[in-house]
Amino acid sequence: METILKMENITKLYKGQKALNAFNINIERGDIYGFVGENGSGKTTVIRIVSGLIYQNAGTFELFGIKHNDDRIHEARKKVGAIVEAPSIYLNMSAKDNLKMQCSLLGASEEKIPSILKDVGLENMLNNDKTARNYSLGMRQRLGIAMALVGEPEFLMLDEPMNGLDPAGIVDIRELIIRLNHEKNITFLISSHILTELSLVATKYGIISRGHMIKEISSKQLEYESRNSVTVLLQDIEKLKENLVALVDPSNIEEVDGGLKIYEVDINIILELIHKAKIVINGIRSSEANIENYYLSVVGGHKHA
Repeated sequence: METILKMENITKLYKGQKALNAFNINIERGDIYGFVGENGSGKTTVIRIVSGLIYQNAGTFELFGIKHNDDRIHEARKKVGAIVEAPSIYLNMSAKDNLKMQCSLLGASEEKIPSILKDVGLENMLNNDKTARNYSLGMRQRLGIAMALVGEPEFLMLDEPMNGLDPAGIVDIRELIIRLNHEKNITFLISSHILTELSLVATKYGIISRGHMIKEISSKQLEYESRNSVTVLLQDIEKLKENLVALVDPSNIEEVDGGLKIYEVDINIILELIHKAKIVINGIRSSEANIENYYLSVVGGHKHA
């Protein structure tokens, strides 16, 4: 699989403070990469470095296999589109005129404008003089993506594309991302804190906190690791294991610090088993499967490390 973006030990300082701290990331062609982290964690800084808007203080990165200090990095960046913080659109212009301006800036043919508007679901605005100032937030986001598509990017970075949208707008952007990924083979980096929405589109995740990449994980692996579970804290682990054999597949039993973690089982069944087998425990808790719980467990462990 071709690597689109690889960053190694990237550090970025702002007034002596580390916005990025030995940061690493790996994005492959075809990924819809969900970039997850708290506000101020460094997500936007990463996008700005890749776009060439700012430069790192230390570390290296490769874009389409070209190193950041290679003269050809400018050619690699021509394959990249980005919306950083807010779409760069002209509010006093119509959708068509916005795209005409972008075509002029990039030296692209205006003949592609109808197809681009169709790609983002704004084909009804082709001959409409309504200015972007009067568009809904969702329409502005789609127009911003259309502007980014003029350069025919192979890699598109979106910074909080669903922020502030109503439910219908969120669905529109979600479906647009999936369609562009499948039909145009565009690789995405999507920075967001709306984890439930990311879980509907992402094929891979990067969890960042305080400028450091904590974990990269595929959506399938995340689904596996964030299953419903019951954790039992006890001394006699083997006795509990013996009694679980008839109830739980061994692959769903995992030893953890001070006990066992049992996946895909109801806590009441475990409580009944413990009672019947007269097993002494120190504690028991259940965890419901969702990306928020997984994120909080990973970030919480990092913050208290």
